Amino acid sequence: MNSEPDWLAAAQRAQQDLAGQWSQALQSFQQGALSGAPGAAGANAAVRQFSFAPDKITALQQAYVKEAAELWNQGLSGKPVASDKRFAADAWSHNPIAAFSAAVYLLNARTLLGLADAADTDARTKARLRFAVEQWMAATAPSNFLALNAEAQKKAVETKGESIAKGLQNLLADIRQGHVSMTDESAFEVGRNVATTEGAVVFENELFQLIEYKPLTKAVHERPFLVVPPCINKFYILDLQPENSLIRYLVEQGHRTFVVSWRNPDAELQKKTWDDYIEDGAIAAIDTVKDIAGAKQINALGFCVGGTILGTALAVLAARGEKPLASATFLTTLLDFDDSGILDIFIDENFVKFREMQMGQGGLLKGQELASTFSFLRPNDLVWNYVVGNYLKGETPPPFDLLYWNSDSTNLPGPMYAWYVRNTYLENNLVKPGKCTVAGEKVDLSKVDIPVYVYGSREDHIVPIAGAYASVNHLPGKKRFVMGASGHIAGVINPPAKNKRSYWTGEKLPANFDDWMKGAKEHPGSWWTDWSTWLKTHAGKQIAAPKAYGKGTKYKAIEPAPGRYVKAKA
Repeated sequence: MNSEPDWLAAAQRAQQDLAGQWSQALQSFQQGALSGAPGAAGANAAVRQFSFAPDKITALQQAYVKEAAELWNQGLSGKPVASDKRFAADAWSHNPIAAFSAAVYLLNARTLLGLADAADTDARTKARLRFAVEQWMAATAPSNFLALNAEAQKKAVETKGESIAKGLQNLLADIRQGHVSMTDESAFEVGRNVATTEGAVVFENELFQLIEYKPLTKAVHERPFLVVPPCINKFYILDLQPENSLIRYLVEQGHRTFVVSWRNPDAELQKKTWDDYIEDGAIAAIDTVKDIAGAKQINALGFCVGGTILGTALAVLAARGEKPLASATFLTTLLDFDDSGILDIFIDENFVKFREMQMGQGGLLKGQELASTFSFLRPNDLVWNYVVGNYLKGETPPPFDLLYWNSDSTNLPGPMYAWYVRNTYLENNLVKPGKCTVAGEKVDLSKVDIPVYVYGSREDHIVPIAGAYASVNHLPGKKRFVMGASGHIAGVINPPAKNKRSYWTGEKLPANFDDWMKGAKEHPGSWWTDWSTWLKTHAGKQIAAPKAYGKGTKYKAIEPAPGRYVKAKA
């Protein structure tokens, strides 16, 4: 048996080794970051010169050595792991080796993230370093490996290996379908138990179907309402269930409601451009709704990329001297891409040039690639959580309509996508008057002089709240900005009946979001009621609700909602 002096000597040697290994790790991290930095060759070669702030490095080293020594002295005592839900099950704290491996992993993760933050470089490179470290740490967590996951091992013993067999079955099934299952997809069917609001397709072209919904009131507002959803997702996020459907809410509020259902592009659409989505998409939808309703003006909403499409279309129409909208609503939309959030770290000149070379003249950006990109923005929640549950524990994820929608991906035409990333995320051209030519017209958002309602979500990681707010600086009409709690989807889909979350309003609109926030007032509940009140002032008088879909023989009902375009798989 070792004596106490021997143990102390071993602990001292371990601390000395840790200090030496720290210096080696720092050098390796810096070399790896430099060689792997995006754009290290070419335009961003200056990245090669970054260093680390000495004071931060010293503090990190001291903290690391101290915590590592404490772990060493603690040994395999089996103390509970710090609050991290990946290691929260009792099996981890009851297994000393597993608890120790989790504690060491968390220490390393904190230290590596600290190193990324200590890098003396520009904000964009630092964000890329942090993102790379987060991805690596998420992938190398001990919970992701059966040999290290105490909870999965316990379940395998309790089920006599059945969980492992089921996990292999789940893995093979996911390989066949091409993506990790986030929910029991067999529990849902579009048109049967999601996207069930009653309506009919009244127009279609090669890019979209136009759905008109059945009125639920005896009278409707004279100005119909058009919804332009994002083309990178399917529209039924706005119509998941009757109780949380924004589409149904519009109908219940007495608006004659139409929705664009984008076609899921295949080889036939592989050469479609941004111009096509503006001219034959948004503008065609606006013209069709006006024609069906016999209205001089309509109201419209754009959500996410659908808002960018709608804003571009309105600028094109303004350049033609047309003003078909009485008002526009922009939900979690970027028109100004100066603050574009985490997605900005993927995009630089080299990336865009590669995409232009790869698909700028034709081709498809596959839906699974888009879906994977968005999932890896939150890797622990949207990737590894399901790897562990599905494959290591042999569990079937429960039915969840939101995650079913999230897995129902869509393709994008290559030329349209290549134009979009260059002119928005890379060069931010939409807010530069006359810089872009779309559908034969110079784009100038300052000519879109109509009332607008701009909504942003406080915790949105796809459209940062400051980026959503920036639209008010480029649209000259009367504006209202509202911020909702939660994220990109949960903030938008917040029906009043749930009485959840809150929203903020502010009458003054300074140039900077932070200044707006200082004067903003918080209100309990859903922002939908605020929007509904605002929208009624632009909706016109009440008229009798139509008794049939469409208009005469020109716009007859083609098929029941939600139509066939939305059912096409990527």
